[in-house]
Amino acid sequence: MRYYIIAGEASGDLHGSNLIREILKLDPQALIRCWGGDKMEAAGGVLAKHYKDLAFMGFAEVVRNLPTILGNLGYCKRDIDAFKPDVLVLINYSAFNLRIAKWAHPRGFKTVFYISPQVWAWKEGRVKAIAAAVDRILVILPFEQEFYCRRGVEVTYVGHPLLEAVREARELGPGTPIASKPIVALLPGSRRQEVSKKLPVMLQVVKAFPAYTFVVGQAPSLEDAFLAPFLKDYPEIQVLKGRTYELLQQARAALVTSGTATLEAALFGVPEIVCYKGSPISYLLARTLIRVPYISLVNLIMNRPVVLELIQKDLNAENLSKGLRQLLDNPEAAYRLQQDYRELWEKLDEGNAPRKAALTILQFLNESGA
Repeated sequence: MRYYIIAGEASGDLHGSNLIREILKLDPQALIRCWGGDKMEAAGGVLAKHYKDLAFMGFAEVVRNLPTILGNLGYCKRDIDAFKPDVLVLINYSAFNLRIAKWAHPRGFKTVFYISPQVWAWKEGRVKAIAAAVDRILVILPFEQEFYCRRGVEVTYVGHPLLEAVREARELGPGTPIASKPIVALLPGSRRQEVSKKLPVMLQVVKAFPAYTFVVGQAPSLEDAFLAPFLKDYPEIQVLKGRTYELLQQARAALVTSGTATLEAALFGVPEIVCYKGSPISYLLARTLIRVPYISLVNLIMNRPVVLELIQKDLNAENLSKGLRQLLDNPEAAYRLQQDYRELWEKLDEGNAPRKAALTILQFLNESGA
């Protein structure tokens, strides 16, 4: 079979790589072409475009980079036509992937959305349009299944693929000790725009915690030269590139950019503060459109404020320092948090999610006579 898989960010690269491995176990002769990153390429995919050339976040940023985005859409369509896949697998990256689905499905390409668009957060009215543009929807959050079913759309809940990645990392162990002092992890994100907004604020708390070593988890897509100007006044800070799971296994606490990393920190049992700061225009538009009560996956899944979220103006050095001291110095709060994290794990554990996703895709292809 021929598979064309599209992921547009670091988390999609991780999930795509695990999916590719499972597909190749079930279909050893599979030909896989993909948009993603180093992990998907290492797993056996032939890389058509790297996500580091695709990562634009926020409404204003997207508008500024619209010519590049449109150019990528055109190239993707031509590349799909040339490759002629038996199935197109879309991993999150919803704004781009939905446009591809709406173009591909009427042309007879079989389409599967793995990690569906977060229409439960905004644009709920697009549910029917999504269902019309794809053949199968695979969801990874328990409340997503209920959300779609209430609206008459059939979906398959496969569990969250991060659990398998975390299990594998735990089996490998934390590796060589990173520092002699207790560690606070700084995870500022994988996109230049988000790092530029959040890392400077995170760094402002460093000197208030001399008993700890602060370690920046550098995304593989970010160049050393990009981070260097932010860190020039902080010689005491260490940087680990592409070793986030090793870092989380050794961290006492973490300051984490909103996104997949908030869930990763929780699954590793790391007390965290969730950080969000966008451009004023992007934030105002998001406040108008987004209908969910929380920004972190941890709180959304648990449907209550398990971890502290500091958003926009609330993301400042004073609030970060206060919240971090609470995480580090309050044993009772730490115990309650670990109990919540265990409950979170149980909610998401449906077995091996990438394997279930691969099996579902293969079953769909067999049923449709591909």
